[in-house]
Amino acid sequence: MTTRIFIDGAAGTTGLEIRDRLNGRSEFDLIVLDDSKRKDAEARKTALTDADIAILCLPDDAAREAVALAEGTGTRFIDASSAHRTAPGWTYGFPELTGRDRIADAQFVSNPGCYPTGFLSLIAPLVKSGVLPADWPYTVNAVSGYSGGGNALIDRFAGEDDLAFRTYGLGLGHKHLPEMQRVAGLKYAPVFSPSVIAAHRGMMVDVPLPLGAMPAAASAAFLESQLTGFYESSEVVRVNPGGDLLSELLLREGAKAWDGMELFVFASRDGEQARLVALLDNLGKGASGAAIQNLNIMCGLPETSGLNLAR
Repeated sequence: MTTRIFIDGAAGTTGLEIRDRLNGRSEFDLIVLDDSKRKDAEARKTALTDADIAILCLPDDAAREAVALAEGTGTRFIDASSAHRTAPGWTYGFPELTGRDRIADAQFVSNPGCYPTGFLSLIAPLVKSGVLPADWPYTVNAVSGYSGGGNALIDRFAGEDDLAFRTYGLGLGHKHLPEMQRVAGLKYAPVFSPSVIAAHRGMMVDVPLPLGAMPAAASAAFLESQLTGFYESSEVVRVNPGGDLLSELLLREGAKAWDGMELFVFASRDGEQARLVALLDNLGKGASGAAIQNLNIMCGLPETSGLNLAR
């Protein structure tokens, strides 16, 4: 028996990558609208109600509208927008943190944001275990490929030959902050510094820690061991041992699609400071790959089916 899937917003970057990952998978029957009907409310409503699972790759307001169009039906949702990440009744779609059973049983699943995926993978397990304090004013420095900004930013980087770096969120009210604070269980929203580089895809999220002021953290080696234990059963998230032996981490302009994530712990020589770093693909584990991972779990299929985990 196949599962009927409708991707609402299939023409966008995330939707196209989800379709690529579904190509050739006989477990799914894809409902596709003609281009002329992609924004037609009645056509969308029919597709949404006919689907077993709808994957929303839309702006926030359109994602809320899509859920309303299917209200009262049994359609299950995976929302790749930020519309429902802290909404009541929605399950946060980060299997490694939320728990696979909760996602498997959920009707409404909200994909994490790409930056929060990196931040939460590093901080949430350590705060939950009491190794890192929940009341610390954390800072986050992160860079992403320009595809994370959608078609408008892709066009801008393509149209401005000399554009190499863009920092934004300078008003310190980024829409990712509520989920970062809530899911990690933090007293304060982190100070978040996001930037975009001249590469289509890829992301690095860096959380600096003053270990000397965090007695429970003990050492960078201890933090690494805690993260390693937490993710030991994951086929998607890997803790890279001995991160402090590396001299650099790189994002490459021509990187291929990748749905995994690597975590690193770096330490100063005196042990007083550390940097927790997550390396991922903003279109992979940060978006489309996460949607496929959640879809597999919701359908009772092997979690990594259709994922690109080699790089």
